[in-house]
Amino acid sequence: MQLLGVIIGVLLGLFDVAPPVAVVVLLAIISILAWLAARREWRSVGRLARVVDAWDEQPDLDALAPTQLSGQTDADVVSLARGLHGFATRIASYNLRERNFTRDASHELRSPLTVIKMSADMLSDESDLSKFGVRSVKRIQRATREMEALIEALLILARESDVGAGEEEFVVNDVLQRGMGDLEQMLEGRAVDLKLEEPARFSLRASPRVFMVLCWQLVRNASQQADHGTILITVLPGAVAVSNRVDEEPAIDRHGFELAIAQRISERFHWPLELQTRDGCEHIASIRFPETLPA
Repeated sequence: MQLLGVIIGVLLGLFDVAPPVAVVVLLAIISILAWLAARREWRSVGRLARVVDAWDEQPDLDALAPTQLSGQTDADVVSLARGLHGFATRIASYNLRERNFTRDASHELRSPLTVIKMSADMLSDESDLSKFGVRSVKRIQRATREMEALIEALLILARESDVGAGEEEFVVNDVLQRGMGDLEQMLEGRAVDLKLEEPARFSLRASPRVFMVLCWQLVRNASQQADHGTILITVLPGAVAVSNRVDEEPAIDRHGFELAIAQRISERFHWPLELQTRDGCEHIASIRFPETLPA
């Protein structure tokens, strides 16, 4: 219709039916009316775009409902809103099922894991165990500690909506020092040395449990890179690095489920995770903390 109006205005000017000023005014009016009509049609699209842009972990299903649109909305825009609403509904349903499954599975695993842990501790106190029995008990205890770390990580990921749960101000160095004993027990039976270096010192406003679980996963991943060597935890200004050093042979570039969990946690809490390799024999995983506090 805008094109038709422009053609009519041009013809009126060419055949001197109307003066040039009237033709210009007519073209301006037609352009303004076309702009207002297009703006009214795109207003609903703009609102949908703002709703989609504001998506976080949970889409706002009510804002995407086609019933929120006015009765004069174009049919194509209504169809777009209906498709976005259906897509967001499926995403929300998938997230809910994933959280429920992870939470329920993690809780169900805790009970038998506690029984295994207590039984292994009781067996380790037996004095008449053979050397093979002692080694077997130690392997069971190590696997139990690794499973505990995995369950803790899964529970954290299952509670993605509780980002601020358990937040407190803590010194990173103190939490790592207290957790070194658990990390050493988790690595017990492997020819791997665990060391902590602290050239820097800083605090965080976060959950110390989440921070320590993330470090557990990085240490477990580093222990998978080589069967022997040294795992070094270094506290840097605004960052914590976990590296594994193998001097005799190149480190194996082998990343497993632990690194995938660490990446999920780092993305969830906005702690960037960076991976580096030096000289083919040293893998470094660094966690950067954008918002640090003085210790």
